[in-house]
Amino acid sequence: MNRPLSFQPNGTFTIVQFTDLHWKDGGTEDRKTRELMELVMESEKPDLVVFTGDIIYTGDTSPGIERCADPAQAFRDAVAAVEERSIPWACVFGNHDTESGITRKELMQVALSHSHTVTQAGPEELAGEGNYVLELLDSEGKPAANLYFLDSGDYSPLERVPGYNWVRRNQINWLVSESARLNPPERENKLPALAFFHIPVPEYQELWDTQVCYGHKFEPVCCSPVNSGLFTALLEMGDVIGTFCGHDHVNDYHGTLHGIRLCYGRASGYNTYGKDGMPRGARVIRLTEGEAGFNTWLRLADGSAVHEQPVHDPHSGQEG
Repeated sequence: MNRPLSFQPNGTFTIVQFTDLHWKDGGTEDRKTRELMELVMESEKPDLVVFTGDIIYTGDTSPGIERCADPAQAFRDAVAAVEERSIPWACVFGNHDTESGITRKELMQVALSHSHTVTQAGPEELAGEGNYVLELLDSEGKPAANLYFLDSGDYSPLERVPGYNWVRRNQINWLVSESARLNPPERENKLPALAFFHIPVPEYQELWDTQVCYGHKFEPVCCSPVNSGLFTALLEMGDVIGTFCGHDHVNDYHGTLHGIRLCYGRASGYNTYGKDGMPRGARVIRLTEGEAGFNTWLRLADGSAVHEQPVHDPHSGQEG
């Protein structure tokens, strides 16, 4: 898809973030996921849909339950509701997308075969698949904002380091250079940018422990056990105003750490674990042309919009 992304005539640009669909075989749970996606898109009329990983599930299953038999078709089915509406969409991969049956490079080719995707494979020399930038234009066709996409990988490549992967050094160096390219010294104010990846950075835990947050934390922050320095790079770049991840299905909080809003999505898929009383949904992000900030809220499976989430204050112990 070559159509540029641009702000609406009313000066807004709306993104819907779907995360952790865990699509597998088109069964009952997957159909419920599609119904949710359709409801959210009908309600929000997004200018862009972003899938933040674990779009499909190719990992181990319980005894007697078959694995995903056709990952490529599962991916096509997972994005079909968006594709059929001709809505531009972008994606990054998660740890469960390519556990078996398909490689990241192969799955990227499946993504790129769609008519309405704005996903890019990104530079081949970088770790992962799908490190890229999308530029947003203003009403006059001039650069107005940027969206960064990073492949946070799957599992640690080092035997002595257990757990999840991390955004690698060459990805961070590339990101810093892209930020500098898009914000040359002669530009008076840096263009606002958002960053999307699947696995949260360790600073999501620091945020919860030290700052007022809005939303829920019902499981540990399942980040890499090592800190790659991505958040520090974002701080030094100076243009990123918000980050968006998935991975932890029953965390949906957001808050500001050192001037950057760290946000979880709301788990969208039914073919995976959740929590009673925490319905599936999506995070909505709205940028406004000329403003260095964004609004965000949740749209839930029952059609309701959640604009005010419970307050978590680590200093007072208050929980909403």
